[in-house]
Amino acid sequence: MAVKILSSILILFALYMGVKQGWAMVSGKPEMTEMFGKWNIGKTGLSIIGCFTIIGAILVLFPQTFLWGNFITATGILLIICFHLNETSASAADRLKGVAIELPFLLLSLVIIYLQHPFSKNIS
Repeated sequence: MAVKILSSILILFALYMGVKQGWAMVSGKPEMTEMFGKWNIGKTGLSIIGCFTIIGAILVLFPQTFLWGNFITATGILLIICFHLNETSASAADRLKGVAIELPFLLLSLVIIYLQHPFSKNIS
C-alpha cells in the first residue's frame, strides 16, 4: 500500500513538472528560448519538444501508456543532458551544473518505472 501511495505522489509530481516545463517551452518563455537558443533550436523546435514533454507527462497517468510516457519523458531529459554536455561555449563546470540540474528528473522517471503504476495489476 505504501508503494502505491509513493508511486502516486511521484507520478503527480512528474505530471506537474512535465506540464509546467512543457508549457514553458510551447509558450516560448524567455529562459527556455535562451537556453535552447544556445543549442540552435528555434521556436518551432522548442514547441515540438514542449509538446512531447506534455504528452509524455500525461501518458504517465494511465497504466496502459505508463511506460511510453516515462520513456518519452526520459528521452527528453537525456536530450537536454546531451545538449548541456555538448555545449562548447560553456566551461566544464557550467556543463556539469546543467547536467546536475536535469539528473534528478531522469532518476525520477527511473524510480517511477521501478515502482510501477499504482493501478497496474502487477503490484502486490
